[in-house]
Amino acid sequence: MTAALRRYDPPSLSRRLHTAPAVTRPLMLDIIEHACRRFPSLEQSERTARLTRLIDAEAWADAALLLMELELPIWQVRRIAYDEGEWHCALSRERELPDWLDAAVEARHADLALALLSAFLDVRALAADVSRPSVPSVRPAVRPVPDPLCEPVVCDNFG
Repeated sequence: MTAALRRYDPPSLSRRLHTAPAVTRPLMLDIIEHACRRFPSLEQSERTARLTRLIDAEAWADAALLLMELELPIWQVRRIAYDEGEWHCALSRERELPDWLDAAVEARHADLALALLSAFLDVRALAADVSRPSVPSVRPAVRPVPDPLCEPVVCDNFG
């Protein structure tokens, strides 16, 4: 397991997001520090500078969307909906599939940015659970144990 995944503590961050009334600068910086693997390794590119400006401006929903774009390039926002006082956010790998075929990750919160960040952390936890090596592994072939009472016999007819 990499150091980035070892330092990630999803229950603690998820619990903090669930109980928080709104996003704060320290909360956003904790999420970046503990849940982001790509952001610290990116040099000061235009997108990282833009994220810093969004955090400074306290544009939390835009910052959460940009953070998802940087950290989860395969995942896309499938749905953002407001219903009965809560924001519902769904992230998906296959956004064009019908709802009943898609395995979207969904989160909800009274604050839009916290709903987005909760879905982000759920996807990160899902990715941390499924650790994949960079090179596919092949299982060695299992050879049957030879029976001592049986002897192999060649029965080819070469004539």
